[in-house]
Amino acid sequence: MARYLITGAAGFIASQLAEELLRQGHQVVGIDNLNNAYDVRLKEYRLVKLQAVPGFTFRKMDVSDRQAVRSLADLGGYDAVFNLAARAGVRDAVLDPWIFVETNLNGTLNLLDLCRQTGISKFILASTSGVYGANPPLPTPEDAETDHPLQPYATSKKSAELMCHAYHYLYGIDVTIFRYFNVYGPAGRPDAVMFRLIQWVIEGLPVKIFGDGHQTRGFTYVGDVVKGTILGLKPMGYEIINLGGHESISVNALLQKVEAGTGRTAQVERHPVQRADIFASQADIHKAGRLLGWVPQVSLEEGIQKTVDWYLQERSWAQTISTTAQVEI
Repeated sequence: MARYLITGAAGFIASQLAEELLRQGHQVVGIDNLNNAYDVRLKEYRLVKLQAVPGFTFRKMDVSDRQAVRSLADLGGYDAVFNLAARAGVRDAVLDPWIFVETNLNGTLNLLDLCRQTGISKFILASTSGVYGANPPLPTPEDAETDHPLQPYATSKKSAELMCHAYHYLYGIDVTIFRYFNVYGPAGRPDAVMFRLIQWVIEGLPVKIFGDGHQTRGFTYVGDVVKGTILGLKPMGYEIINLGGHESISVNALLQKVEAGTGRTAQVERHPVQRADIFASQADIHKAGRLLGWVPQVSLEEGIQKTVDWYLQERSWAQTISTTAQVEI
């Protein structure tokens, strides 16, 4: 049985990662500052489920607080750190880039230094496909160019990746960095496209699509991402690995699948394309297969249906979750 530190534990991916590690019999110390970047009720919903599981310990704190992170050493030793705490979102980062640097870069530095000070040998960082910029080759391999991010969110994540490399080089910390591609699933982020589309279609609200709807993404079901992230615990030195869906789809086609999954017809509004958005993303996942034996298992249709079913089960409050007026895709 191992003991893991998970940051952003009340977040979408991290909460399900913690749940799976607990299910396997491990102990988890979870930290989160429960900020209001999106509706806190979703974070509280996830956290309540975790706190009901034996072996889970929660501390409310901010990873950008250097002294607070140092105090985590007082709770005991850790076999690995999973850093999934992040400020995420393309357009929010344009509005307030400073908070993205504080959380995504400075927070990562604080956690890496905790590893250095206390001898934690394994560090896993959640990064983003956004680092590949505007015109990557499709599907995109890990060695594609990442020097021209389009907005501060991707910039902060790329900077965190580089800080990880420095600590690996200087102190021998074993680092696995996962670049996630459009993760979705039950209790997902309300500022991401899947939650919004499902809520808007089911509730009969206008579906606002920016551009012509031909922009594409490769979506990844959260359960597949959790499995891949856990596989990253193996010693690998310093590796960057894509975790992405094996299916690429346009926003127009995605909306059709959501309509099919909900049995409802969308009311579509078209708006000008957003400058900070990329036109296409799709992961090359050969490296994940070669190093980890990882292949996504959940089809887009199955994943959408699981997410729709969750929404309908929790509709009494999920329908009141705030979403902004833009589809981030």
